[in-house]
Amino acid sequence: MGLASSYGPHRGGPDPLAPPLELREVVDAIGAAVLSGASPRSALNAVLRRGTRSMPGLDELTRRLWYRRSEFERRYRLDGTLEEVRRLLDEAVAAERRAVLADPSDEAGRRRAWLDALPPGTAAAVSALADYAWSTAAGRENAERIRVLLGEQVLRSRFEGTRQTVAALQARDSTSPERVEQVNRMLLDLNALLSARAQGFGDIEARFVEFLRRHNGFFAKNPRDVDELIDALGVRAAAAQRLLNSLAPKQRRELLGLSHQAFGDARIIQRLSELDDLLRVLRPELDWTSPARFRGNEALQLADGVRAMVTLAELEALGEQLWSHAGARWEAIDLDAWERHFDTEAAEAIRRLSELEHELRAQGLLEGASGGELRLTPKAVRRLGEAALADVLRSLRPRAGRRDTRSAGAGGEPTGTTRPWRFGDTEPWDVSRTVRNAVLRIAAKGGGRVRLDVSDVEVVETEHRARTAVALCVDTSWSMVAEGRRLSLKRAALALHHLVVTRFRDDALRLVTFGRHARSVQLGDFVGMAGVEEQGTDLQHTLLLAERHLRRHPGARPVVFLVVAGEPTEWLKSDGAAEFSRPPTSRTLAGNLSQVDRVVKLGASLTVFRLGGAPRLVAFADLLARRSGGRVVVVPEIDGLGAAVVGDYLRRRRG
Repeated sequence: MGLASSYGPHRGGPDPLAPPLELREVVDAIGAAVLSGASPRSALNAVLRRGTRSMPGLDELTRRLWYRRSEFERRYRLDGTLEEVRRLLDEAVAAERRAVLADPSDEAGRRRAWLDALPPGTAAAVSALADYAWSTAAGRENAERIRVLLGEQVLRSRFEGTRQTVAALQARDSTSPERVEQVNRMLLDLNALLSARAQGFGDIEARFVEFLRRHNGFFAKNPRDVDELIDALGVRAAAAQRLLNSLAPKQRRELLGLSHQAFGDARIIQRLSELDDLLRVLRPELDWTSPARFRGNEALQLADGVRAMVTLAELEALGEQLWSHAGARWEAIDLDAWERHFDTEAAEAIRRLSELEHELRAQGLLEGASGGELRLTPKAVRRLGEAALADVLRSLRPRAGRRDTRSAGAGGEPTGTTRPWRFGDTEPWDVSRTVRNAVLRIAAKGGGRVRLDVSDVEVVETEHRARTAVALCVDTSWSMVAEGRRLSLKRAALALHHLVVTRFRDDALRLVTFGRHARSVQLGDFVGMAGVEEQGTDLQHTLLLAERHLRRHPGARPVVFLVVAGEPTEWLKSDGAAEFSRPPTSRTLAGNLSQVDRVVKLGASLTVFRLGGAPRLVAFADLLARRSGGRVVVVPEIDGLGAAVVGDYLRRRRG
C-alpha cells in the first residue's frame, strides 16, 4: 500500500522556499542617501517607502490599497434591500388591484379604498399592509417574501454565517412564534452575557460556554472566548451603523422603518438596539460614525452591504497599519488580510519589508546606535566603497587604453623565485611548483588522487614596491554643502579607501576633514557626516594633522591630497589658538605656507584638487603648488573628483 500525499499552499509561517532578501540594491540605496547627508534610519525609511526594483514599497502598496477601496465604492450601492422590497410590494399591490377591480362586491370596494389610501413610503406601505387579508396568492406570497427577506437581512447583517435561524426564517413555517422566540431568547442571553462582561462580574467564561451550548447555530465558526465574540459582533454592528450613515436621509428612514417590521415582533429590534449600545461601550475604538461614498450601479442588500462595509473598514485599517508602524510595529500588520484582499505577492512584499531591518542587521550591514538610531557597519561602508571605486575605474579606463585595472597594485616585476603562499598575498601562483608540491605530498603518503592543499601553493616573488602614506584632506565647510559637492567628496574618499584596503594593503591612508576646525576621522564617520553650517578654512591645522600621519610612517612615500574650495581663513598662533580672518591676512598666508614647508621637508608631494574658479582661490592653489613642487588639478565637474583623486594616486604609485 502506497502512502497518500496531498499538496496545498504553505501555512503557518514564512515560506521556507521563498528566495532570500536581495540586500545589495537596498544597501546601495541607503548608502546613496547617507552620502547625501541623510541618517541611516531616515535612509532605511525612505527605502521602505519607495521599495526596490524587485519589491514594491509602502508608497506603492498604499496606492494599490486606496485604488482597491475607490474601486469598491465605485462598483456598489447600498439600497438593494429597499429596491427589492419596493419591487415585491409593487407586484403584490398590482396583483391585488387587478383582482379587486374585477370583483363588483362591496368587500372588493373596501379593498380598493384600502389600496388607494396606501402611503407613498415603502416602510409605511409595508406597515399599513401588515394586517391586510390578501385575496390573491401572488399578494400573499410577496408579503411573506418581504417579511422573510427583512428578517433574513437583519439577522445576517449582525450574525455572519448564521445557519439554523436563517434556514428557519426562509422556511414556510417561519411565521410560527417558536421561530421568532428562538431569536429573541438568543438576543436576551447575548445581551446578558455582554452586560456582565462590561460590568466585570460573574464567571464570564462559564456563561460564555453555556451561551454557545444553547445558541451555537447562530455562528458558523464558534468564537474561542467572549472577547473574540465581542470583536466579531462589534465589527459588524459598527459596519451596519456606518451603512446607515452612508445612506441618504430618506433612504435611512425607510430602511430603519422596514427593519422594525422584520420579524413582526418589536422585541427583536429592541434587543438589537440594546446589543448595539453594549458593543459601543465594549468596543469604542471602532469607527461608528464615518460614512462611505458607495456610488456604483450594483445594488447590495442589507447583509451584503454590511459585509461590504466590513471590507471597507478592513481596507482602511490596512492603510493605517502601513503608516502607523513607525519602523517598529510590523507585527500589527495583518498579512492574512492583505492576501485575502489582494494576492500572495502583496503579502509577501510586506513580509519582506518587515524583515528588511532585521536582515540588514543580521548580515552585518546596519547596527544600532544610541537613541534608537542606526549606523552603517564597516561591511556596508566597504560595499559603498566597492561601488564608488567601480564607478571611478569605469571613468578612468578609457584614459588608460582600456587596461584591466583589476591587476593594478601588483607587487612589481617577478624576480624569478617563488615562496610559499601566506595569507594576504596577492602575487600570482607558480602553477607548476604548486602542482609538483601536491604530487610529492600525496606520493609521500602512499599515493592516491592528487588534491591541492593550501600548503602546496607557491607564489611568484616580485620586487619590493615602496609603501605609500597618503593624507587625504577634504574641505567640509558650508560652501561644499551649498554647492552640492558633499556627495562627490564622500564617494571620492570611499573609492580611494577601497582601492587602498583591497589592492595596496601596505599603504597607509588617513582622512582629514577641515572647515572652521580640522580633525582626523574614520571613513564610516565621514560617510555619515551631515552638513554643518560653519564658515572658515583651517588649512594650517589640516596640514599639521597630515604631517603627523606622514611622520608615523617614515619608510613610506609621503603623499598629500588637498581637496579645497576656499582660501585659508585661519592660522595657529604660538599658543595653539586659532585666529580667524576673512579675507586672509598676510599672517594667515604666512602661517599656512610655513606648514606647507614642514610637509615638503618630509619629501611629500602635494596635489591640490581645486573645486571652483574664484580668482583668490585660483591664486592660492597655484601658490601652494609652486611652494611645494606639486601640482593643481582642476575639477570642473562635481562627479569628476573621485576619478581625479584615484587617478593621481595610481600615477604617484607608479612613480
